[in-house]
Amino acid sequence: METVKLTIDNKVVEVPKGTTIYKAAKQLGINIPVLCYMELKDLKIENKPAGCRICVVEVEGRRNLAPSCSTDCAEGMVVKTHTMRVINARRTIMELILSDHPKDCLTCAKSGHCELQDMAVKLGVRNIPGQEYAAMSTYRVDTSPSIIRDLDKCIMCRRCEMMCNTVQTVGALNAINRGFEAVVAPAFEQNLEKSTCTYCGQCVAVCPTGALTEVDHTPKVIRALADPTKKVIVQTAPAIRVALGEEFGMKPGTIVTGKMVAALKEIGFDQVFDTDFAADLTIMEEGTELLDRLTRHLNGDKSVKLPILTSCCPGWVNFFEHNFNDMLDVPSSAKSPQQMFGAIAKTYFAEKMGIKREDLVVVSVMPCLAKKYEAQRDEFKVDGNPDVDFSISTRELAHLIKEFNINFADLEEQDFDRPLGESTGAAVIFGATGGVIEAATRTAYEVQTGKKLPKLDFEELRGMEGIRSATVDFDGLPINIGIAHGLGNARKLLEDVRDGKANYHAIEVMACPGGCIGGGGQPLHHGDIDILKARTKAIYEEDAGKPIRKSHENPYIIKLYEEFLGKPMSEKAHHLLHTHYFDKGNKDIYI
Repeated sequence: METVKLTIDNKVVEVPKGTTIYKAAKQLGINIPVLCYMELKDLKIENKPAGCRICVVEVEGRRNLAPSCSTDCAEGMVVKTHTMRVINARRTIMELILSDHPKDCLTCAKSGHCELQDMAVKLGVRNIPGQEYAAMSTYRVDTSPSIIRDLDKCIMCRRCEMMCNTVQTVGALNAINRGFEAVVAPAFEQNLEKSTCTYCGQCVAVCPTGALTEVDHTPKVIRALADPTKKVIVQTAPAIRVALGEEFGMKPGTIVTGKMVAALKEIGFDQVFDTDFAADLTIMEEGTELLDRLTRHLNGDKSVKLPILTSCCPGWVNFFEHNFNDMLDVPSSAKSPQQMFGAIAKTYFAEKMGIKREDLVVVSVMPCLAKKYEAQRDEFKVDGNPDVDFSISTRELAHLIKEFNINFADLEEQDFDRPLGESTGAAVIFGATGGVIEAATRTAYEVQTGKKLPKLDFEELRGMEGIRSATVDFDGLPINIGIAHGLGNARKLLEDVRDGKANYHAIEVMACPGGCIGGGGQPLHHGDIDILKARTKAIYEEDAGKPIRKSHENPYIIKLYEEFLGKPMSEKAHHLLHTHYFDKGNKDIYI
């Protein structure tokens, strides 16, 4: 490997050719401030547009200051990272950025997590000379069902563009205009609802300012809780319990299930249920659908669509409706666990409690911003009343807990309520990439073969590789399984299927890197793979500790079918728990 030797702040370092000054300095323990720069190590992707210029350094022999994040090291290079010229330049750059930035920090949704504000503090910027002469840009606020874009707060770091186009290949965001009017926006300056946006929220997760934030449903939840005519229940997704603690200073991967339940009860929810119950229900429906297709396929039915695609992730559903509209009959018709829960809550549970549908408010706590959009889809409503009324993110739940002045760390653990709070280990692993198909495999194997599984842990289905393949032996019948997480990987896998290059019986897709544990509504991790791995490890620990680890053995699921649904894929089950998909046009404009 060819290397170069250079000097940074009087320290000599030897690095591989092609290494940037920023990375070389970091190797020496020298901290150069960065704002637009971001690295996703596991994906081997760097966002280094050198747009903000906060990272500039002085290079001997070069007239202009150099952006360290995008300037490669050269043999014999001499670099100074904190000269008076560099410090003054960084402060001036920050003053210029702030001169065109709104000053509503007290009420900004990103307050407390704003990297722009943090950088201004680090650089010692306390006033903005000549601000009264600055030409402030003004854009309308773009509000979608899931994401709010306030482009006046865009600093053109282009992190969102990197996530949307390079990682997710969605193509909803692109840089437009120049100078003060430069922003990242949908093509042709459309709003998000008219773009190819899937609402996965990965752009929100990396935005350093309040330019991209989630639609906040907590005020509506509080109003519902205060309404004496309403019964308000809540469901919590599996990925929440391994990430929520981070918002209260706990290390990533801390399991806070019991404290989370206690906090929700203290806030005032009438009953606290678990989306994992609906995940078990999803396996019953989706697994039955898989076995039905396999059986028909083996019997020579040429009309059977294989591979079957999981349909739990609304960001993924939006993606294939936009980009694979010729394959809308391939995914499972099973609703997501969030929507299955809502449908059962407003029928089975409402009947048991003697409550009118319209008087029952269902709130979901999700790691995903696409869940907000999913809850508002017309096909998930009855006479205009949604199955799930409000969906809040992990971050929104943390804000709610703090707003109610609850000392989260000191809470005594409590259990979920029944009947919709009992779940298995198979349901918990829905939160990690590979978890849905592993849960389905545990049930499908035993239903198909009539035999007990020799082992419950399918290690071959786990991991963090973007695209994975495995073959599971169903007692002599080999089942080929594909797994993808991150929409860019999903695109590659589905294109192979479309082109006849892949031979799978079932494929699991999750829109977000790592699956739900890396969702756009989770505590901000900025692409840190170690945080995602810690959350994933905790998911499997929770699974291993469950007394029941197979969905078809959940006694409350068995009772639900006996009392209400009949059997999986029955007419009633299909009406309540299945859906259909829509052709949203092949707007394949990603770059």
